[in-house]
Amino acid sequence: MATPAPNTLPSPSPARHRRGPAASARRLLQALALPPLFVLLSGCNLVVMNPAGDVAVQQRNLVLASTGLMLLIILPVIGLTLWFAWRYRASNENATYDPEWHHSTQLEVVIWTAPLLIVIALGALTWISTHTLDPFRPLGRLAPNRPIPADVKPLEVEAVALDWKWLFFYPELGIATVNELAAPVDRPLSFKLTATSVMNAFYVPALAGMIYAMPGMETKLHAVINKEGVYDGLASQYSGSGFSRMTFKFHGLSNDGFDKWVDKVKQEGAELGRDAYLELEKPSEAVAPRYYKSYESGLFTAIVNLCAQPGKMCMNEMMRIDAAGGAGKDSAENRERLQYDNRRILQGEEAPGATVPAAGRAPRSEDAKDGKPDPSRSGPDMNQDKAAPAQRHHH
Repeated sequence: MATPAPNTLPSPSPARHRRGPAASARRLLQALALPPLFVLLSGCNLVVMNPAGDVAVQQRNLVLASTGLMLLIILPVIGLTLWFAWRYRASNENATYDPEWHHSTQLEVVIWTAPLLIVIALGALTWISTHTLDPFRPLGRLAPNRPIPADVKPLEVEAVALDWKWLFFYPELGIATVNELAAPVDRPLSFKLTATSVMNAFYVPALAGMIYAMPGMETKLHAVINKEGVYDGLASQYSGSGFSRMTFKFHGLSNDGFDKWVDKVKQEGAELGRDAYLELEKPSEAVAPRYYKSYESGLFTAIVNLCAQPGKMCMNEMMRIDAAGGAGKDSAENRERLQYDNRRILQGEEAPGATVPAAGRAPRSEDAKDGKPDPSRSGPDMNQDKAAPAQRHHH
């Protein structure tokens, strides 16, 4: 019977030895590359984690608290997973091997109690924060341990999401701006928001969380800025080709600085009448800031009620008619006044898009076939009779 050969370890190959220095050099280069990377990352501004407004600070604290509670489970699980893999590896003969083990009361208590406590804590935290940070709820403080003085009145701002720019009205001051927003430090802000064409979202990360703006509706947001500075604002809801350039600057100013900014708007601004607004409402991209020293009374209300264009029925008027039982047969006369969604298509002002199903026509594109435009993708000038049956009406 043949005697098995004794176990011998294979000698390292010369090729492996030759690769050793090269691998060491690569690891050294990777290690040397880390410090410059950390230096570059130190220049990043994590504004959500370092906000300048009390509402955003509370939201940041909520994120940190929720993450910390979840890590109380995640980190031990990861650590125990690695420990068990090492402790009970095949080569560790000192580890206890018990194939008949199937239950441990103490372990079951830990496994179920810890997550249950975490869920209860997260639920309580979510419940309290949901009500405290409700964007429709007026502020209860300026900052921790700083209540709102009784003589301080919130600064009202009416914001409109246009294609693709932001329009801001200041009812108290009678001015308006495009793609520029300013507010005094430590004064509560009361926003009313709407949109003109599609759903959008208003977001100044340093100030507060985002809030949606929708056509025919008015949403609200209460916030305060506690530090002077210039902060980025943006549209955080995709709304078409100009979405990425639908940004603005938010200026947190001292009281004197805010008064000077208002004076600048009044001196350099134009007048925003109904015709000027309808021209501004047309789709445009990368719009520079504009100032308006005055604007037509009731313009924001008309925008909310989808009747900024002369001849259109306002939604609040329509709702009054419905509340009274309707207009009966006479309501047929209001048909043209209630056609909102297809206005830009009929006027040739519609923004470029891949598909427009509401128009009742085929998708269009800027691509040409055989060097000639495709007549079936002609867009706003297409036969309007085909679009009529698909026009949506508000009732």
